[in-house]
Amino acid sequence: MPATLLHTHRVEKPWGRHTLWPGFDDPAPDAPAIGEVWFQEPGDTTPDLLIKYLFTSEKLSVQVHPDDDQAHARGLPRGKDECWTVLAAEPDSTIAVGTKAPMSRDDLRAAAIDGTIEDKLYWKPVKAGDFMYCASDTIHAIGGGLTVIEVQQNSETTYRLYDYGSDRELHLDDGIAVSDPVPYQPITSPGVVSEGRTIQVEGPKFVLERWTGGEHAVTLPEGRTAWLIPITGTGSVAGVAFKAGECVTVTGSERIEASDDADLLFAYAGDTRI
Repeated sequence: MPATLLHTHRVEKPWGRHTLWPGFDDPAPDAPAIGEVWFQEPGDTTPDLLIKYLFTSEKLSVQVHPDDDQAHARGLPRGKDECWTVLAAEPDSTIAVGTKAPMSRDDLRAAAIDGTIEDKLYWKPVKAGDFMYCASDTIHAIGGGLTVIEVQQNSETTYRLYDYGSDRELHLDDGIAVSDPVPYQPITSPGVVSEGRTIQVEGPKFVLERWTGGEHAVTLPEGRTAWLIPITGTGSVAGVAFKAGECVTVTGSERIEASDDADLLFAYAGDTRI
């Protein structure tokens, strides 16, 4: 099909929130908090990419993901590069990416065990409109008070290194083996490439574009799928209507029509823009 509106899967999390984002129904005050909204059922490893909204009230665990080669060596389909588009942030919100200084793996293990790893990470202040690309092997932790859209390679292989004293399982051997404990090197985004079209990241694993409202014509190579994520506004593609809080997959050659107030993300696998 040229366009498909994806199923919305809400995920309860202890670090989630009761106030979400326009387009999503807030959970009842006495209901569990919602931390994630997926646009693909968990465990489905067929599509190249996975799109999520994250709603955080406190820090998430310190974690790391394998790259493609490391994943393949373990019989997994792919590694996990990911990126975050920040929609809203409290004044003191941060995301940890990389370490303040290079660390040996022995030092990393010791810091994870005694809890000092939290102080050895680089906690970058973030605000609405910020964008960060987090390559596999990068130690990271998403902070509290954030609403972000996460675009990632479709993998749920996550190794927790530290979880602030909780009783959840850690994966020190696996996590340390794939970690590159060095300071974070931000990517250089291509930026604005035409009116209403900004390239936030161009490879190596996927391309993420951000569009304003209006008409956008796309031609995807045969067999290639793109994910259209309306942050605000409404629109339609191939006869499928969409609005904020939804996600539509697009294939082939299509014209996307969006309201003037629309703010859209458009993601697809690969290392070059279409």
